[in-house]
Amino acid sequence: MLQLLRPLCRLLLRHNVPFGVLEELAKHAYVQVAMDEFGIPGKKPSISRASILTGLTRKDVQRLVTGPEPVHALPTDAANRATRVLTGWVRDAHCQDASGQPLPLSLQDGEHNFAELVRRYSGDMPVRAVLDELLRVGAVVRREDQLLEPVTRAYVPKSSEVDMLAILGNDVADLVTTIDHNLQHGDTDPRYQRKVMYLSIPAAVVPDFKRESAARAQSLLEHLDRWLSDKDALIPDDQPDVPRVRLGLGIYHIEAASAPKFSQGELT
Repeated sequence: MLQLLRPLCRLLLRHNVPFGVLEELAKHAYVQVAMDEFGIPGKKPSISRASILTGLTRKDVQRLVTGPEPVHALPTDAANRATRVLTGWVRDAHCQDASGQPLPLSLQDGEHNFAELVRRYSGDMPVRAVLDELLRVGAVVRREDQLLEPVTRAYVPKSSEVDMLAILGNDVADLVTTIDHNLQHGDTDPRYQRKVMYLSIPAAVVPDFKRESAARAQSLLEHLDRWLSDKDALIPDDQPDVPRVRLGLGIYHIEAASAPKFSQGELT
């Protein structure tokens, strides 16, 4: 547990989050999970049971259940739509040059333009709102000739620590959820959870590894993005009763100081 908490505490301290804030958030999370997921079948969740499960007093549980929820830094609708537009820009053949790179687009002029891209991948979202969001996070720039050009292939805010923390928080939550699922159901319904890591690699190798791993990971993610996009298009939006799930794959870089003298590979 300490191994899990240390990087979290490092992140919180770096962003001046005191322990009292973490404690209150942890209480909220404990009570919400206890009430939503650990009830007795056939019985309504109760304050008393949540108190027993969490170790908090009944008074504290009652306060957390009836009081306002903490403010969540969740992606806005504009951010979600902007992500879809950016993804479409870098993978749509109509928006690529002969080498497969995304083309700079005018706002509205020409056969293929940014407004058309927004309509295709973001539905009825206002073009200006999507553009403002992509410009705000630094994913798109406006050139001197007024053409719009993507400078990154993924929606990763560069100018806002709040936005970055929201995305990182979602990523960590997804990873922990996968680990929890595998601990419970790994024998019968495992979810993919693997890594490759060596314990004592020469530091000079790091830049090459970053380039190699980033290129191959990006290629895989773009392949899966196209695959999922095709599946997503199979069911029209006017069929709301069709069961749907969040589905995806995450990849992350591992790097830390190493003390062992001899290298030992690990593929788990």
